[in-house]
Amino acid sequence: MRRVGRNCIVGREAGTHSWHCQLLLGPSQEPRPATQPAQPGGCHPCHCHRALELAAVAHHGREGDPDQILPHSQGLNAVSSACRRGHDNAPYSHPVPVTTAPGQLNPGGVCHAAREMPLLLPSARGPEMAPWCLLGARLLLVMPLLCLPPALTRAHRFSAPNTTLHHLALAPGQGALYVGAVNRLFQLSPELQLESVAITGPVLDSPDCVPFRDPAECPQAQLMDNTNQLLLVSGRARELVACGQVRQGVCEKRRLEDVAELLYRAEDPGDGQFVAANTLGVSTVGLVVSGPDQDLLLVARGLAGKLSAGVPPLTVRQLAGPQPFSSEGLGRLVVGDLSDYNNSYVAALADAQSAYFVFRRRGDRAQAEYRSYVARVCLRDANLYSYVEVPLSCRGHGLVQAAALAPGALLGAFAAGPRGVQAALCAFSLAELDASMERARRLCYTAGGRGPSGAEEATVEYGVTSRCVTLPPDSPESYPCGDEHTPSPIAGRQPVEAGPLLQLEHSISAVAALQADGQTIAFLGDVRGQLHKVFLNGTQGQVYHSQQVGTPGSAISPDLLVDSSGSHLYVLTSQQVARIPVAACPQLPDCSSCLQAQDPLCGWCVLQGRCTRKSQCRRATQPNQWLWTYENSLCLHIQSVLPAYHPRQEQGQVTLLVPRLPTLAVDEYFHCAFGNYDSLAHVEGPQLACVTPPQDQLPLNPPGTDHITLPLVLMFEDVPVAATNFSFYDCGAVAALEAAAPCHACVGSLWRCHWCPQSSQCVYGERCPEGERTIYSTQEVDTQVRGPQACPQVEGLVGPLLVPVGWESRLALRVQNLQHFQGLPASYHCWLELPGQLQRLPASLEEVAGDSGLIHCQAQQFQPSMVQRELPVPIYVTRGEGQRLDNARTLHVTLYDCAVGHPDCSHCQAANGSLGCLWCSHGQPACRYGPLCPPGAVEPLCPTPRIETVEPLTGPPEGGLVLTIQGSNLGRDFADVQDAVSVAGRPCRPEPSLYRISTRIVCVTSPAPNRTMGPIQVAIKGRPPGISTQYFTYQDPVLLSLSPQRGPQAGGTQLTIHGQHLQTGGNISAFVGSQPCPIQEPVCPEAIVCHTMPQAIPGDAVVRVVFGQAQRLLLASPFHYTANPQLVAAEPSVSFRGGGRLIRVRGTSLDVVQQPLLSVWLETSEGAAVKLQAQDPTPRSGCKAPAAAPQACIKLERGWLQCSSMCSINSSTLLLCRSPAVPDMASPRRVFFSLDNVHVDFASASGGQDFLYQPNPRLTPLHREGGPTGPYRLKPGHVLDVEGEGLNLAISKEEVRVHIGDGECLVKTLTLTHLYCEPPPRVPQPSNGSGTLLQFVVQMGNVRLALGPVQYEVEPVLSAFPVEAQVGLGIGAALLIAAVFLLTLMYRHKSKQALRDYQKVLVQLESLEIGVGDQCRKEFTDLMTEMTDLSSDLEASGIPFVDYRTYAERVLFPGRGGGTLQPAVEGLGEEGHRAPMHQGLMQLSNLLNSKLFLLTLIHTLEGQPSFSQRDRCHVASLLSLALHSKLEYLTEIMRTLLSDLASHYVRKNPKLMLRRTETMAEKLLTNWVSICLYAFLREVAGEPMYMLLRAIQYQVDKGPVDAVTGKAKRTLNDSRLLREDVEFRALTLMVLAGPGPGGPSRSNVALHIPTRVLDTDTITQVKEKVLDQIYKGTPFSQRPSAHTLDLEWRSGLAGHLTLSDEDVTSVTQNRWKRLNTLQHYKVPDGATVRLIPQLHNGGGVISQSLAPSCPSGENTPMLEDSEEGGIRLWHLVKTPEEPEVAKARRSSLRDRDRERVRAKAIPEIYLTRLLSMKGTLQKFVDDTFQAILSVNRPVPIAVKYLFDFLDELAEKHSIEDPETLHIWKTNSLLLRFWVNTLKNPQLIFDVRVSDNVDAVLAVIAQTFMDSCTVSEHKVGRDSPVNKLLYAREIPRYKQMVERYYSDIRQSPPASYQEMNSALTELSGNYTSAPHCLQALQELYTHIHRYYDQIIGALEEDPVGQKMQLACRLQQIAALVENKVTDL
Repeated sequence: MRRVGRNCIVGREAGTHSWHCQLLLGPSQEPRPATQPAQPGGCHPCHCHRALELAAVAHHGREGDPDQILPHSQGLNAVSSACRRGHDNAPYSHPVPVTTAPGQLNPGGVCHAAREMPLLLPSARGPEMAPWCLLGARLLLVMPLLCLPPALTRAHRFSAPNTTLHHLALAPGQGALYVGAVNRLFQLSPELQLESVAITGPVLDSPDCVPFRDPAECPQAQLMDNTNQLLLVSGRARELVACGQVRQGVCEKRRLEDVAELLYRAEDPGDGQFVAANTLGVSTVGLVVSGPDQDLLLVARGLAGKLSAGVPPLTVRQLAGPQPFSSEGLGRLVVGDLSDYNNSYVAALADAQSAYFVFRRRGDRAQAEYRSYVARVCLRDANLYSYVEVPLSCRGHGLVQAAALAPGALLGAFAAGPRGVQAALCAFSLAELDASMERARRLCYTAGGRGPSGAEEATVEYGVTSRCVTLPPDSPESYPCGDEHTPSPIAGRQPVEAGPLLQLEHSISAVAALQADGQTIAFLGDVRGQLHKVFLNGTQGQVYHSQQVGTPGSAISPDLLVDSSGSHLYVLTSQQVARIPVAACPQLPDCSSCLQAQDPLCGWCVLQGRCTRKSQCRRATQPNQWLWTYENSLCLHIQSVLPAYHPRQEQGQVTLLVPRLPTLAVDEYFHCAFGNYDSLAHVEGPQLACVTPPQDQLPLNPPGTDHITLPLVLMFEDVPVAATNFSFYDCGAVAALEAAAPCHACVGSLWRCHWCPQSSQCVYGERCPEGERTIYSTQEVDTQVRGPQACPQVEGLVGPLLVPVGWESRLALRVQNLQHFQGLPASYHCWLELPGQLQRLPASLEEVAGDSGLIHCQAQQFQPSMVQRELPVPIYVTRGEGQRLDNARTLHVTLYDCAVGHPDCSHCQAANGSLGCLWCSHGQPACRYGPLCPPGAVEPLCPTPRIETVEPLTGPPEGGLVLTIQGSNLGRDFADVQDAVSVAGRPCRPEPSLYRISTRIVCVTSPAPNRTMGPIQVAIKGRPPGISTQYFTYQDPVLLSLSPQRGPQAGGTQLTIHGQHLQTGGNISAFVGSQPCPIQEPVCPEAIVCHTMPQAIPGDAVVRVVFGQAQRLLLASPFHYTANPQLVAAEPSVSFRGGGRLIRVRGTSLDVVQQPLLSVWLETSEGAAVKLQAQDPTPRSGCKAPAAAPQACIKLERGWLQCSSMCSINSSTLLLCRSPAVPDMASPRRVFFSLDNVHVDFASASGGQDFLYQPNPRLTPLHREGGPTGPYRLKPGHVLDVEGEGLNLAISKEEVRVHIGDGECLVKTLTLTHLYCEPPPRVPQPSNGSGTLLQFVVQMGNVRLALGPVQYEVEPVLSAFPVEAQVGLGIGAALLIAAVFLLTLMYRHKSKQALRDYQKVLVQLESLEIGVGDQCRKEFTDLMTEMTDLSSDLEASGIPFVDYRTYAERVLFPGRGGGTLQPAVEGLGEEGHRAPMHQGLMQLSNLLNSKLFLLTLIHTLEGQPSFSQRDRCHVASLLSLALHSKLEYLTEIMRTLLSDLASHYVRKNPKLMLRRTETMAEKLLTNWVSICLYAFLREVAGEPMYMLLRAIQYQVDKGPVDAVTGKAKRTLNDSRLLREDVEFRALTLMVLAGPGPGGPSRSNVALHIPTRVLDTDTITQVKEKVLDQIYKGTPFSQRPSAHTLDLEWRSGLAGHLTLSDEDVTSVTQNRWKRLNTLQHYKVPDGATVRLIPQLHNGGGVISQSLAPSCPSGENTPMLEDSEEGGIRLWHLVKTPEEPEVAKARRSSLRDRDRERVRAKAIPEIYLTRLLSMKGTLQKFVDDTFQAILSVNRPVPIAVKYLFDFLDELAEKHSIEDPETLHIWKTNSLLLRFWVNTLKNPQLIFDVRVSDNVDAVLAVIAQTFMDSCTVSEHKVGRDSPVNKLLYAREIPRYKQMVERYYSDIRQSPPASYQEMNSALTELSGNYTSAPHCLQALQELYTHIHRYYDQIIGALEEDPVGQKMQLACRLQQIAALVENKVTDL
């Protein structure tokens, strides 16, 4: 032992290398373990750990002296480091070497060091630290020293518990590692030993505030974790750059040698110093680039947070200078609108010349989808003039996820698979990448961005003002990195493509690459924590090793680093850093594992005998010296050995054939090792010759074997080169192992052994004695006398085979091949192996012709002790003195005894007649062998049958009961008893299969009257009948009642059936409905107890009891299955181990549960003492015994326990349970409620909160005066303070009961360590049996703690109170009362004021509610009036439906607008080409009728990677159009494709089927439904949908609509709500309508048509309303456009004024011009106006620019000119957006922040307008939904047909989940067709749909979608306003959908003939031949695109070959492409 410090001892246990540390405490200086906290004057734990570490690490200082302490020469471990610096406050684990012997390190040398110790933090902290971080000390929790197993020494690990790691950086040269985490920065050694820690958070901050000094500047600031977002190393400055999430992503610099030392942090950073993204999930990547003078920082980041809009996505920043991290004066990637592009960066990479940034982004509004890009910047370009980006495409796969640079290539991991969860790796050549970028740069510099074809191939991206230009041709060479005058940033349009090298199952999150030994290796980390090593071999990638790093499911971070030596890889996950060898060659022990590992860096070094890198093998360049997997190398092996085995008695030479044997030098040699014997090898080419060892050098044969097998190893020096096994055999041992047939074993063995018959020897070679014949081995082929068939042998028994016991018998055996004994005389004996003895019989030989003979054994009477009927006895023959003849096979004689197994006469007579057994009455009657029985003693007849037992003794009058009769002499076969049994005088029919000879009869009773009674009788012919002493009774069981009468449908209810005579028969079973009810034994005469089974649905079920074949029903009182009980809440969720805490459980239907339990499953450890009961005890011991109490704990499988406690049912919604007690040594694994058969986990019932068990509390006994036996003295009025531990961990103070005697001590306070209670004021009485002293007892649940006796102290009588004191006290009391009275008056005044204010608010809210209701009623009345007028108009003009052709083309080709398919065949090419093309298209139409061709075409097209989703939908629509005339055939094709689609999704997730339109099958389904439901639309659903559309339009037009912003006062869509108060007045204009452009063509005279408008309407809006009124019944396509007409105001005879949106009278202020309105022109109510043709184009910007696309005027106009200072338009309100120029003028982000705060002040009171609009439209929405869902109407046959088909698919694939079928039906019809029709009414109506009407329809359609979902519709305070509007109606709509599906399911199925008839009728609706030809022509373009693939698929199909489908397609191609040659 050695003393270290003042009170520390460090030492080592005797005889071990285990170190320990102890503390010396107090004066006694007794050692105490270092884990206890230090006391004053003691030893600080850190000192002891320091001593322990020094002792362990420096132990190798002087050999033999383990106690010598040397200076500490290596890095400190985590404990001493934390102790020395005091920087950390969390546990870390890392490798620590531990010394085990002098000069040696522990081979498993990885230990985790940890302790708990107090540390003082430094007082100086940055402004970001939390206040509580600056105060005092915090505890460092470090785990105990735990040495990891040796397997982990190959992969060192570092982890910081409770800390999430994010980034990793590697210092160049020294190899130090830096880890960026949440609130921490760690510095690690290359071996991952912790060297330093820096604390970076938590921080008082808010993402909505710029960095601040005074917290008052940011009121919303709170403590936030600081997540590291960027971690980089600046090698030149020896600095670490770390950027966190807080303070808007500012960065700091720390010293590389010690990260705890802060070098720079901006105290008041400006906008230009915001670097990293301040939002989690938004990536930030960067590079440190070495410039000529200083390092620069390149940072790329995504869009994040409110204050990051001004931070460009890519910036160049300075690292040195007065403002580090500022981008002032350096390059910035300027973006016009960040939200348009939203770059998401994946990686920042650099080579010698350039920096590359890999990212994903969308483009401007023209490119909405995301794509993958790579951008390049010259390293010496600090201004980003050289920025060029090009798209990346990994052929057929999704977006890039991770990237890395490999030599000459960029490796990118892309998302793959149908849902992007898989991954593909692509390698892009850097040369091709740079060439593509150079081409884009050249085109943008010199050709305006256009390629030779004139198409745009390069552009300037990101919405900046720069454009591609035309500079001199040498500009790219003159400015290789761009310049100020060159365009930037440049984006190439042509993607750089590459094919995938490999695909992986899971998405890749990290990529790294390494080139070593001439090979390129890629390292891939995936999102599941798997690290994959990939060999990149040409165009292929091969995963040769995968391993789990860290916790499964924890993704590997993109920071995947290779150290500078290329030997180790650092892998980061959120929990740990791992150091993994790049190549694990030394870990592969042999050649096969080395080559099978397929590690391209490893190979087998033959002559060194180990797996090495190529550079480590000395002779690797020579042939066959270094074996490599990828050169088809095989391990050296011994191909053959001649001879294959050798006799051990002699030496010999063996020859080994070893292919590809390495060549040795002249003085080198191989040698053979036979086990431990070495023999020099002589080499001749691939063959080697070695000499076998002599016999004395060989080990003995193992017992029971005839050979020894030794390893034969070819060695070079001491290195094994190749090995095999070689056997040495011993022929003498062969025969000895097989005593029954030694000759057979000898000559039939594997070895070349021969048999000498006369001497009985097995020898090798020609070794038989001279003159003796030899029987040769089977392997000898040149002799006749060989093999087992030549051996002298006994072939078998001649007779007899059956030998009776006690009768003398003579045995004979046939022998063969005795001629080998050459006629030498000898004696023979027969040997029988009887039980317990070996009997020898003399025998004689009788020779027969040839080589055969007979052996006759002497006659013998056998008397063995027999226990079975027959006894097989082995027999063999010997010749001479023990020379045994071989048995050719196993021989035995069967001895039998008639008495065994035949106990009575019937058994004896039923025995096999060949045995000769008879029943003999001589002496003791028995069954004997016939000759052994005297002639007169044979009994021909058996005695009377004897009946012993009968079961059961009762049965129902109906009969049919199975009766079992047991006894003796019950017949010798079934024929004897077939008609011989009667029961109570009634015949009983025996069952032949259950009859047992003589002992058992099973018969079925006949019917008999009730209460018939009598014995059982068996009457066998020729014998008196046997009559039973027991009587059988026929009785009628009656069912009377049952209890309880209800129970949960899950079953488990203990049901008692009451009745009479229920104990009838022996086979009683009970049923509740169709479900069995297992009976609990015993069955009693008056009651049957059973347990119900689960039932599918709730309801009544009749109870039925079956007695044999009779059954009884209890119809009067059926059992009612109720819904299962549901648990919704359970609390509290913690208890002491002693249990007994009251748990309140809330739910529904709880009163139907019979036996509620709270149970816990426990895993017990050794030593746990638990009182157990039997697992399945019988609850009742008899009919009168009460039910047993439930068991506390029972044993389960796997040694687990289940402890339970009964719950009491308080009501149908409340259970009261006590937590079960659990043993101390057991670990709870599951806590659950058992509600009969319903089992609910506690976590499910409590909302996810697991139930926890805490250790039982410990209380200190009361401190007593007078020693431990004296009572505690309690003074009256004092509060008792009891100390303890863990008091409030699992109980509240209200649940604690404290008793003093029989009185209660009220608990006032309960803390972790103290309990305070108030004793009774009066002295209580002692509790029962406690004597005279009061016992102090604390009860916590089941935990009862007695703390000793208590004694009350009597108070002494006090002296009289002084008068002066009484007066003073009275005055004080009066003053106090006056003050209290005054305060009460003030409080009442304030309370009344608050009540008045509250009532005022209530009145205001009530007024608001009444106002909204009144407004809804008024609006609805007006709307109904308008709709009544509309209905009358519709009767005259009709609803403007589009015709079927237009409808079909709009549905089939939704993206083409008005220009659908146009007939184009007639106008194509020359006249001579039309006819062949027409003919070819007709043939294609015919070929489509081939189902095989069509399906092959569809599957082939969908299998092409470049066949996009848009192509699939287009081709499906072309097929629908081309096959429209054959809808039955199209339906069949659709069914086949949907069946295939279902088979595909069932294997994955069936609920995803039909979710999107991704396949041609789904688009065909959409088209089919649309075609089939057109008639339903016109006849049923069209009218309510049109009424809804007009009602919406009418309501929107009644309120003002802003023509610029598109917002309206009346809408359902909150994003389209005009929230400002706009004053307006309704006007009625008299529109003069007559002949001409301004009037309807049908009118011949001028009419005055009143039109309702608003004075706030713009002129264009007025024109639209006027046109709506004039052309009220005219389809929209036949109306003139408002932009071709002008509005003329007529006043008087000559006053005509043309009104327009903009003219010279328009008001302009501060560059804002207001659109003209009727109010502007002061048009009065009742004015006359007229629409006139437009004569000029001076209508203003709105009229000119928006006319084609937005007739409603609801779009945002552009600036009138693009220069700065342009005029902006407004109508009702000015838009808050500012132009970019104005934004750029903002001085700082603080100004922008204030602007946002002002803009966010939304007057939410205007949302009541949404409610008003919703209430007004409610009737029309209901009517539309009812029409869609066929309420009170028959369902269309197509819908029934489709749903029946989906039901068939579900049944076919065994899908029983109703939710899946609901989703299929919803996706196929309601969402696929009806939602689309609701949102796009122009598909069916010829109407104008304005943007506001479209927005309202979107809300209604979303409501319909929400009504179709299965999930529960939940809304909360954060739900969108649109969902809150219809929150009450959606449940009702859900019920309508469910009823719709239910009605369809219950309706009669749609017959095939009815459907075909309907389809035939539909087929003729669209018969346009030109359009169908055009569809065929467009279809052929797709076929031509994939012509070769389609032809190949047709030729591969055997049926297609027979039908010559490929040939027919080739003919079509020749015709269509005009390649036909006329011969």
